[in-house]
Amino acid sequence: MKLIELPAFSDNYLWLWQQDDQAVVVDPGDAAPVLQALARAGLTLAAILVTHHHADHVGGVAELRAATGATVFGPAREDIPLPFTPVMAGEPLVLLGQRVDVFDVPGHTAGHVAYFLPDAQPSPVLFSGDTLFSGGCGRLFEGTAAQMLASLDTLAALPADTRVCCAHEYTLSNLRFALAVEPHNTDLQAYETHCQSLRAQGMPTLPARLGTELQINPFLRARHPDVRQAVAQHAGLNAKTQADDVAVFAALRQWKNDF
Repeated sequence: MKLIELPAFSDNYLWLWQQDDQAVVVDPGDAAPVLQALARAGLTLAAILVTHHHADHVGGVAELRAATGATVFGPAREDIPLPFTPVMAGEPLVLLGQRVDVFDVPGHTAGHVAYFLPDAQPSPVLFSGDTLFSGGCGRLFEGTAAQMLASLDTLAALPADTRVCCAHEYTLSNLRFALAVEPHNTDLQAYETHCQSLRAQGMPTLPARLGTELQINPFLRARHPDVRQAVAQHAGLNAKTQADDVAVFAALRQWKNDF
């Protein structure tokens, strides 16, 4: 399979997954770049995968469905442009010969899902929408800190070589915050230098590698002693609150909101 990132709006990526002469697109907030990519490569769009209901992820769905006849799959508990086939955790799909596992990952929105391709080559692929970013995570618009922490725990348990296809190029701004939390994290320092080089060349920082995220992403490291201590000092948490994983995560997310 071939992964193609299609830039859209100011910082979105629409992910096109190509297999031979067919393709699947993930979170097409805009139809135009998808239609252009299909025409350019002579591809037929077989399916549209949606992670959540926000306009920059579903804005192009109706036009693409009308133009291509592609089947739309989206979270069962979200308002996705009709008609669509609802997906739920524990009910995998098979698209273009690939198994696609569905995970419930609420937090950013109430019914957000992620799609995981365990058998993709050369390594597994995760379409994480706005739940997991490189160096960060999504804002809590509809869900709770407890939900987002549990969602990230689910994704963190995937294989370390998983390619994380996030929906936004937020990496450098996320890393600036991560360095405020863990200024002495040498893995983080090296990763920021790497990502700065990529962006200077006009290249995306994505897909990210999950194993790297476990080393540098403060939201995946919220239980790490260094992160926990930094959050406690920043937010003035008492010893009891500092021992509460959800309270620490909530304070970390609020710190990022205000950063």
